[in-house]
Amino acid sequence: MIGKILKKIQFFSTLLRQTRQEVYDNRVLLGKLLSLQQQEVHSLQDAEYKVFSQYGDDGIIQYLIKKAVIRSQSFVEFGVETYVEANTRFLLINNNWKGLVMDGSQQNIDYIQSDPFFWQYHLIAKQTFITAENINSLLTESGFSGPLGLLSIDIDGNDYWVWKAIQAADPDIVVAEYNSLFGAERAITVPYKPDFVRSKAHYSHLYFGTSLVALCDLATEKGYSFVGCNSTGLNAYFVKTSQLGTLKPLTAAEGYVYSKFREARDPNGNLTYATGNDRVEVIRGLPVFNTRTQGIEPF
Repeated sequence: MIGKILKKIQFFSTLLRQTRQEVYDNRVLLGKLLSLQQQEVHSLQDAEYKVFSQYGDDGIIQYLIKKAVIRSQSFVEFGVETYVEANTRFLLINNNWKGLVMDGSQQNIDYIQSDPFFWQYHLIAKQTFITAENINSLLTESGFSGPLGLLSIDIDGNDYWVWKAIQAADPDIVVAEYNSLFGAERAITVPYKPDFVRSKAHYSHLYFGTSLVALCDLATEKGYSFVGCNSTGLNAYFVKTSQLGTLKPLTAAEGYVYSKFREARDPNGNLTYATGNDRVEVIRGLPVFNTRTQGIEPF
């Protein structure tokens, strides 16, 4: 009796694994088909589709690597968590680019390295807490210095400061998270703090990152052009000006997207589902660094 039950459990376990693999394979296949069908678009948002990215960034990235002049089929992404949802996973699988992913949690890195896909591709997964002080050595030690196809920055805090510090790598495309609550006019970011953690910086989880204007200013300093944001107001896209190809640069005002996320928390850590400017008022008055005046001022 027990033997029959165990055999049934084994059978259904195998069936479940096969079903999951089929779903996974179908997602990748659909992404491939969408990539092949991409045409000229009026904005990056028209190119969006999701395979493994949080929103439609997989489609944007596929569009950009076709339009920009790419010197190296390689990527770096940090803040990837378990890499189940990421900006570069489809790039790894669909385009067979090599990559480096980094996250602050060893548990997340262990998960990535135990995933069956890990041995099939050239992917390095490293546990580290990224700062402006260590980013260049991390890139160099991992073999990702010099020309890079794509850099994706999402660390919910020091994003501006880390990109500003990067000298070891020279990416053709940069994907950087911005905080749309900081508005479309001010060039501001959270003040640099090496151990910045979003959830500890303010109970609301809304005080983090950088404004789009500050990123655009930094991009110009580094020789990049802003080409748009995704439709959710989360990620901004920059292409090295010398590698733009047929892509058209935008101003921050032209490409800014205001987010609609309802992720605000109360002091007890509960979601408040605050919307619109109610979210802005929660962090009003907190200190921000103005990247143009080089001084601290209230938000």
